[in-house]
Amino acid sequence: MAFFAIALALLLEQVRPLAANHVAAVGLRRWLSVVGRNVDAGATQHGWLAWVLAVGVPTAAVAAVNALLGWLGGWPLVLVWNVAMLYLTLGFRQFSHHFTGIREALEAGDEDRARTLLAHWQQVDASAVPRSEIVRHVIEYSVLAAHRHVFGVLVWFCIGAVLGLGPAGAVFYRNAEYGARYWRRRSESADHPTSPALRSVADAAWHAIDWLPSRATALGFAIVGSFEDAIDVWRNHAARFADGNDGVVLAATAGAIGVRLGGQSLRPLSVDAVGPPSAAAGAPPGSEGLPGEPARTSHFTQVVGLVWRTVALWLLLLVLLTLAHVLG
Repeated sequence: MAFFAIALALLLEQVRPLAANHVAAVGLRRWLSVVGRNVDAGATQHGWLAWVLAVGVPTAAVAAVNALLGWLGGWPLVLVWNVAMLYLTLGFRQFSHHFTGIREALEAGDEDRARTLLAHWQQVDASAVPRSEIVRHVIEYSVLAAHRHVFGVLVWFCIGAVLGLGPAGAVFYRNAEYGARYWRRRSESADHPTSPALRSVADAAWHAIDWLPSRATALGFAIVGSFEDAIDVWRNHAARFADGNDGVVLAATAGAIGVRLGGQSLRPLSVDAVGPPSAAAGAPPGSEGLPGEPARTSHFTQVVGLVWRTVALWLLLLVLLTLAHVLG
C-alpha cells in the first residue's frame, strides 16, 4: 500500500499543487502559536512539554484516524487517508516554482530578477550576490527543500507504516521541521518571542529526527550520482557546515554532481517570515566551499536529474519490498 499511496500523492501534487498558505499549513502555524504562548514558560521542561504538544498531538490524531478507518472500512479508506496526508506533507511543487523562476531568470540574463526572487523565497538580502553565488545558493536551498519535503518525509512515512501508524510518521517529520523553523524565527521577534529553552528543545529534537533521513538522502544521491566522489566529500567535508545533517546532504550533492557548494550564508531580511529552509545550513563564514566546479546554470539540470533519479530509486525499492511481502 505504501508504494501506491506515495505514487498517487506525488501524481496528485503534480496535477494540483497546494497553495503556499493552504488550510493545513495555516492551522499548524496557529497551533504552534497557541502552544508556544500558553505553555512556553522559559524552562527546559516547559519547552519539551510545548514541543510534545505541538508535534505529538497532530501526529497522534493522524495515527488514531488511520486506525479508525482501518477498523471501519479496511484498506480502501486507509489508502485514501494515506494519500491525503502525503498530499499535505510530500511533494516538489511546494518549492519548485521558486527554483524554476530563478532558473528562468538566470537563463534569460536577468540577474536582478533572480536576486529578487531569491530574496523573496528565502527572506534574505541577495542584493549584492554575484551570479555564481545565486546559482550556488539556489542549488543548496533546492536540495535541502527536496530532502525535507520529499526524501525525509518518505523515510518517516515508511517508519510509520512499518509500526502500523499509517502516515503519522510523515506528519511527525514535517511538523517537527516546521516547528523548529517557526520557533527559531519567533525567538527573534518582538511580539511574544520564543524562549531560548523552547528553541533549543525544538532544534535538538529536529536534529535527532532528521539524522537518519539526511543520511538516507545522501546515500540515495551517492547511488544515483558519482558514488565515490559523493562518499568522499561526505566523509571529509560534511562537518564544515553549521548543521551536521544539512552538511551531509549538501556534501553528498556536491560530490554526486561535481559542484562546489558551501560558503558564506545570506543575511536574513526579516525574523518574522517563516519560509523554506534557511541559509543557516551554509558553511561557516569565510569557508572556501567544497571541492568541485564553480556553480553554473548547467548544474541546475544535473540537480533536477539527481533528485528525480533518487525518487525513482525510492519507488523501485518500495516495489521490490511490496513484491517480497506479497510473494513471501
